[in-house]
Amino acid sequence: MRKVLGAGLRDIMVMLTSDFVRLVVLANIIAWPLGWLLMDNWLKDFAYRIQISWLVFIAAGSAAFIIAIATISVQAIKAALMNPIKSLRTEG
Repeated sequence: MRKVLGAGLRDIMVMLTSDFVRLVVLANIIAWPLGWLLMDNWLKDFAYRIQISWLVFIAAGSAAFIIAIATISVQAIKAALMNPIKSLRTEG
């Protein structure tokens, strides 16, 4: 509908990806401390103890962010480049 009203490719991309980016960031904020606590408690029981580096969590969060952006961007580009007239014909 926004394309019919004159929205550009960039506007549609920002609109579609912003919600998913917020969800990925929120998931990382919840998962990092929880994952660190669980792994720290689990690793305490081993004879050879190691400390968990925060770089592991940053790398995992970055990978999740990149995968989410790539997936959403492909779908958003396909939706933004689609002819809006065909969509309006099939809905009505």
